[in-house]
Amino acid sequence: MQRTLIILGIVIAAIGLAWPWLRRLPFGRLPGDIHVVREGFSFHFPIVTCIVVSIVISIILWIFRR
Repeated sequence: MQRTLIILGIVIAAIGLAWPWLRRLPFGRLPGDIHVVREGFSFHFPIVTCIVVSIVISIILWIFRR
C-alpha cells in the first residue's frame, strides 16, 4: 500500500508540473462530448473524454501488471 501511495503521489505531482502543456490537449472538447447551453443554464458532460481516459488508464495498468 505504501508503494502504491508513493507512486500515486509522484504521478499527481508530475501531472501538476506538466499542467501548462496538458491543458492544451483537446480533452474535454472531443467530438461526442455533451455540451448544452441555454439561457441561464449550461451543462457539460465529457462522455467521450471519460471513455478515452478510461481506456488509456486500463492499458497502462495492464502493461504494468504483466
